[in-house]
Amino acid sequence: MTMDVSIVATIRKIPRGTVSTYGSVARAAGYPGAARQVVAALRRSFDLPWQRVLGAGGAIKLRGDSAIEQRLRLEAEGVTFRGRRVDMKQHEFKFARTKIQRKQNRTARTSARKRQATND
Repeated sequence: MTMDVSIVATIRKIPRGTVSTYGSVARAAGYPGAARQVVAALRRSFDLPWQRVLGAGGAIKLRGDSAIEQRLRLEAEGVTFRGRRVDMKQHEFKFARTKIQRKQNRTARTSARKRQATND
């Protein structure tokens, strides 16, 4: 599966009334650090729930009329805001962790332990 296909499939998993960040979508698709590719996939694709993908901390990153439209669409789905940001504690969608993510976390912990052992 290509990067675009897996990102689009991941975006489609976000249910109505919940939101996710560009970074979370990239991690869930198996491409940590590829938030910009999520943006590119949203621009290229049609029939995606684009309004459910936000910047870090629940910020709407679009400008002008697009930002207003995104906020109105989210409010119509029942998403609440705290100022200019979505209340992420209440509405953030948590993707299921994949085997790849677990392996990456395990590898990162092992690397950190090795660094700490050499520093002691």
